[in-house]
Amino acid sequence: MFIGLDLGTSGLKGIVIDDAQTICAEATAPLQVSRPQAGWSEQAPQDWLEAATAVLSSLAEQADLSAVRAIGLSGHMHGATLLDEQDRVLRPCILWNDTRSAAEAEAMDSSPIFRELTGNIVFPGFTAPKLAWVRRQEPEIFAKVAKVLLPKDYLRLWLSGAHVAEMSDAAGTSWLDVGARAWSDDLLEATGLQRAHMPDLVEGSEPSGMLRRDLAARWGMRADVVIAGGGGDNAASAIGVGVVCAGEAFVSLGTSGVLFAASDAYQPDPASAVHSFCHAVPQTWHQMGVILAASDALSWFGRVLGAAPGDMTSELGPLQAPSSTLFLPYLGGERTPHNDAVIRASFLNLDHSTDDVAMTRAVIEGVTYAVRDSFDALTSTGTKIERLLAVGGGSKSDYWVQAIATILGLPIELPVSGDFGGAFGAARLAMMATGAKVSEVATAPKIARVVDPVAGLTDEFMSGLSAYRAAYQALKGLGGSASG
Repeated sequence: MFIGLDLGTSGLKGIVIDDAQTICAEATAPLQVSRPQAGWSEQAPQDWLEAATAVLSSLAEQADLSAVRAIGLSGHMHGATLLDEQDRVLRPCILWNDTRSAAEAEAMDSSPIFRELTGNIVFPGFTAPKLAWVRRQEPEIFAKVAKVLLPKDYLRLWLSGAHVAEMSDAAGTSWLDVGARAWSDDLLEATGLQRAHMPDLVEGSEPSGMLRRDLAARWGMRADVVIAGGGGDNAASAIGVGVVCAGEAFVSLGTSGVLFAASDAYQPDPASAVHSFCHAVPQTWHQMGVILAASDALSWFGRVLGAAPGDMTSELGPLQAPSSTLFLPYLGGERTPHNDAVIRASFLNLDHSTDDVAMTRAVIEGVTYAVRDSFDALTSTGTKIERLLAVGGGSKSDYWVQAIATILGLPIELPVSGDFGGAFGAARLAMMATGAKVSEVATAPKIARVVDPVAGLTDEFMSGLSAYRAAYQALKGLGGSASG
């Protein structure tokens, strides 16, 4: 048996799978995000440990964990978890969707070495500019920093006592030489850090340490449980749906939106605002277009209406041509293709006839246009997408999936019901860490059905896309400040 733990922004999920990859138990624990100032997004690392304790305890109640051989980890990327010499947390973790370090990111990105070595723009959400912000705004805390860990790697420290990261997550820090799959001393020096501040590096499919004996005893596990390297949440999800080879891709409609394409070669193109990262398995990379608010945009509008997102989408009926009403889903800025921390969400072209259904459609269409922006950015680098799956909460909406299929001109495969997210991918990486082969473990799921584009609506959606892009250009620079 194998355990996968996925540290998400809104909750921590754990699953247990057997050797046949059948899910034997699952549990979740909620997490909250603190937003003390505009543009800020933080979590208390202690909350992650409490959530993990609750999840593992629940799993132990559902299944006999004495057969567990390994644990894999997945988690939201880019977060800055700062520890002192005694591994005590110095401040709340600054999360991936925090934009306070926009000025620091811009300054770092102006130095050619960052794009040259990382293959990426230095985005405000990445880890390095957050440390630059702490160095400038909280010097007394920066002076005490002994280790910088990514969120899931703080979980690893608690589980194993080891300071270790893996390639896919480390690639999102702006400190990794992504082609060489190694920390860069030059990039670390640019933020006043040294190699000693960084955890050791392993591949996601390799062992990173062993479960602490006291924790093993607590949940009835054996004394030699391996902790796998694991993966950043998107790389782990890719392992979960079997996207590991060139030409394979998936679109994730979770809190954020991701268009993820695997690659057997490192092919960066920072100017496109595409993320070029290491994959969670050796000698493999991937590219991502990232939308900061996907289903999160629909959840936000649901809170405004006092309605559940599932109820909102169920009222939409068959796919329709977009109306003139536009929604730009930039609730916290945007990454691909704009790298714009300042832009904010907007409704445009509202009139007396606009109702909640029309506005819901506009929110879905806005995220759909953003997916097309990411698609164009990825394909402009030479990446080819031959097979596309849809995962995440938003993929439960046929309306949404068909809208994306239509604007991309590609059929979209929907897996059979089941969990193919970060926790499942993490469990698969746990299997690999005990000797299983990537090709044998990271297989594609069975497909329940295929959603085809509506050819008759392609022109209308492309016209809506043109209006959407023009709206961004018109509103650019009017969003205020990334940090309030």
